[in-house]
Amino acid sequence: MLTDAAQIFADVRTYWSPEAVKRVTGKELAGPGANGVIHLINSGPAALDGTGEQSINGQPAMKPFWEITEDEVRKCLEATQWCPAVDFFRGGGYSTSFTTRGGMPMTIARINIIKGLGPVLQLAEGYSVELPQDIHDTLVNRTNPTWPTTWFVPRLTGTGAFRDVYSVMSHWGSNHCAISYGHIGAELITLASMLRIPVCMHNVPRERIFRPAAWTAFGTDDLEGADYRACAAFGPLYR
Repeated sequence: MLTDAAQIFADVRTYWSPEAVKRVTGKELAGPGANGVIHLINSGPAALDGTGEQSINGQPAMKPFWEITEDEVRKCLEATQWCPAVDFFRGGGYSTSFTTRGGMPMTIARINIIKGLGPVLQLAEGYSVELPQDIHDTLVNRTNPTWPTTWFVPRLTGTGAFRDVYSVMSHWGSNHCAISYGHIGAELITLASMLRIPVCMHNVPRERIFRPAAWTAFGTDDLEGADYRACAAFGPLYR
């Protein structure tokens, strides 16, 4: 709704630290993933847009469907292997096995339903990264090579849930997320305020965040706490 482009559904499956990668592959992580990576992988098919074989200004992207060219459709298909579903999918079928190209700005998001509280949104902006093929192969085979993989590195702030890559993984509510192309965290936060859904975890810079002016009546220093208080006071938009 916010990007006009497909989303990738994935498990937030594994955090790979530099030390763990060195132990199982004998190689060291470098580049954008040098401080560790999160393995986003779906146990089954995912939107082929997630291959990153579409482009905007020459860079990997996920585009609105009406802007995708026939050549990009072909590239997405060629970057995908169709693998038999594993045995716990009793209906059979095929899984889409691909690896997302690196360098794409991405936002992962999830709504958790908390007893006594209701829906709570968490999100993380970051980038897809590419790993050397030998490292990629070893890590993917620790799970299932027939599933689509996105290597994700969140943008760190040095504090709280975004102190380091592991902290992002450990603060995530459960093992699923929706991956959107682009950094749309600010838009999600605004939408959540309209729906009266508090945001418990995000790495969006304060200057990008817009909430209704009434939110300032609930506190201006602790914006996260003010969000909870405002949502509780106003109640859900849809009951």
